[in-house]
Amino acid sequence: MIRFLLKGLMRDRSRSLFPVMVVSLGVMLTVFLQTWLQGAMGDIVRSNASFSTGHVKIMSRAYAKNKSQIPNDLALLGVGELLAQLRTRRPDMIWVERIRFGCLLDIPDEQGETRAQGPAAGLAVDLLSVQSPEIAMLNIQKSIVRGRMPARSGEILIGDAFAGNLRASPGDTVTLLGATMHGSMGMQNFTIAGTVRFGVNAMDKGALLVDISDIRNALDMDDAAGELLGYFRDGIYHDVEAVRIARAFNERYADSEDDYAPVMRALRDQEGLGEYLDIGNYYAYIASGIFVAAMFIVLWNVGLIGGLRRYGEMGLRLAIGEDKGHVYGSMIMEALIIGIVGSVMGTALGLALAWYLQVHGLDIGSMMKSSTMMMSNIIHAEITGVTFYIGFIPGMLSTVLGAALSGIGIYRRQTAQLFKELET
Repeated sequence: MIRFLLKGLMRDRSRSLFPVMVVSLGVMLTVFLQTWLQGAMGDIVRSNASFSTGHVKIMSRAYAKNKSQIPNDLALLGVGELLAQLRTRRPDMIWVERIRFGCLLDIPDEQGETRAQGPAAGLAVDLLSVQSPEIAMLNIQKSIVRGRMPARSGEILIGDAFAGNLRASPGDTVTLLGATMHGSMGMQNFTIAGTVRFGVNAMDKGALLVDISDIRNALDMDDAAGELLGYFRDGIYHDVEAVRIARAFNERYADSEDDYAPVMRALRDQEGLGEYLDIGNYYAYIASGIFVAAMFIVLWNVGLIGGLRRYGEMGLRLAIGEDKGHVYGSMIMEALIIGIVGSVMGTALGLALAWYLQVHGLDIGSMMKSSTMMMSNIIHAEITGVTFYIGFIPGMLSTVLGAALSGIGIYRRQTAQLFKELET
């Protein structure tokens, strides 16, 4: 029977060509949209995790309540011991310490007088250790535009655009002015080792990267850190696991009333990222639902038109004694074959488009100039395991539903009326 139906569809293109084209187009759009949303959401998660939130983040309770102000006077103390405990209890994760700070960079001229000044958003990480995971995590090496990586204490990296505004170059000496952990003024000279461009406007506007040991000296933060960040070793954020880890950690300090006691937050509980994650999932379902509904209506109409054109064929098959259920079943089988063929073609086309954008990306930097969102200027699609089958859901469902609804008329045909039609 399937072989018979296949021959019929191949010989009568009016029954298959247009439906296959409609299904292929709908499936292609579904697949492409899924990879696009996955890529955009994945980029937001990766950028925020790398530069800000980690997969989980530990702060003091007081710091967490005022974290938008970067209150280093409320930073965690005794981080060396806490880090050792974390690495012992959760060796499956990468743990790093960071200090965020705001400061003023002063660029002197040949006479030592101020030539230019600018506010900077500083980030202190481990830049000098040989096995530091931060260099790869922040993609620092590939982000260097001019100069080189810091090789010794007292060397820093600044944003390339920021350096241009200050008319500073690698090799120049700058003075960092900021508030220490105890509220006094801290000043220290540094040498610019290089300039960086991360492709994230929120970071590039006033980026300043310093080794964490240098900032501890400059801001009187010995054995202290504003944040401890944890990352899954595969580099992928696992939402359920991260929430479970945070809940278990917080339970250990639930009875403490100390404002400086550590508290852990999963990525979804920071910067409103939980809403972004949920919205991304909802959009994928909504998009599939819209395409199913649209293709269902189109294919239903195609089925009705095809049914009218094949009125005599159906009548003849019923008149010679073929069971109505068998005729109806053959229509459903035809629709299923069309759905499979169209879904395969549409998935292949969608994967081709997605692969191109996954490799080359789309530059949206002009749209992100004034954005404070931690998101890359170049959006890439992301092909996942779901991509290979998500298009078959609307592709096959819509064709089968359309054929099922349009074929109901078969059961309303009366034998007497059939003979009358055949006489004409």
